[in-house]
Amino acid sequence: MEQSAQQAQQLDHLASAPAPGGSPLAAFGIPGLGVPPPATPPEPRPILELEGEEYEDELDALSDWVDDFLLPVYGAEVTTAAPWCLQWQEHDDVVAWLHSLWLAYQQHKDPEAGLSGLFVWHRDFLTHAIAAVRAPGGPLSACMTSPERPAHRILAGPPPSARSEKANATESESSGSGEPDELMS
Repeated sequence: MEQSAQQAQQLDHLASAPAPGGSPLAAFGIPGLGVPPPATPPEPRPILELEGEEYEDELDALSDWVDDFLLPVYGAEVTTAAPWCLQWQEHDDVVAWLHSLWLAYQQHKDPEAGLSGLFVWHRDFLTHAIAAVRAPGGPLSACMTSPERPAHRILAGPPPSARSEKANATESESSGSGEPDELMS
């Protein structure tokens, strides 16, 4: 009788729900049954899609990386062939380029990228991004070309296409204002 009681107790124990805290197979890299998978990190979003405090926080982190890592290591001398801007954060296209470069850097320095991860980052990302950002005719070409003469100027972009202007004019007419929107100032 005693043996039957012990077996019943063992069966009850085995039939009960596992204790919280993970899978017994987790030590082998196998997720357990009924245990939710680990949360995946949020997908990175392009910085220009962010708004408000989220944008400011991302720009602050990007600025730290640019000032503390990128420029000291890869920020060659400022010349007419390689301009720079101390107010680069005000150039949306430069922010977008550098943010993409930073995201790629984070991905390629991860151990999962393997031993050649940073080489791939240099070859496929760094060289191209820096060449585009610091090109003589690039987004910073109207800014500082000599460290002795700091300068900052945002170049005007192209005007909206004729199709966009036509759509805006049609929209303003349908709004009932009767007054066409002023497109140029």
